[in-house]
Amino acid sequence: MLDDYRPVVIVLLFAAGFAGGVLALARYLSSRLPPAARPTTYECGVRPVGDARDRAQVKFYLVAMLFILFDIEATFIFPWAAVFKRLGLFGVIEMFTFIGVLLVGYVYIWRQGVLEWKA
Repeated sequence: MLDDYRPVVIVLLFAAGFAGGVLALARYLSSRLPPAARPTTYECGVRPVGDARDRAQVKFYLVAMLFILFDIEATFIFPWAAVFKRLGLFGVIEMFTFIGVLLVGYVYIWRQGVLEWKA
């Protein structure tokens, strides 16, 4: 019965050894002296402006939620494409209806100015 778990144990030992080896190698190769810019905030090469604890605009969260919404809805197209030939004309009409609803929603949020970013 324990023979069934041998591959799992081997993989776990390999993963633990690899992780430990990479951490040891990083510790060995890394510099001991901290760079002068270490205490500053890193923002992709842009100099930080203001306090990091400032509140983010609600518009940022709204755009993020809309991105997630449209991204999730776009994933429904992949299963449809996988069974496209089996669905026939009914599937094509349903997908055009689905994409039409998405397009109407996109035009609505565009007209409402949700996608306008004013700093």
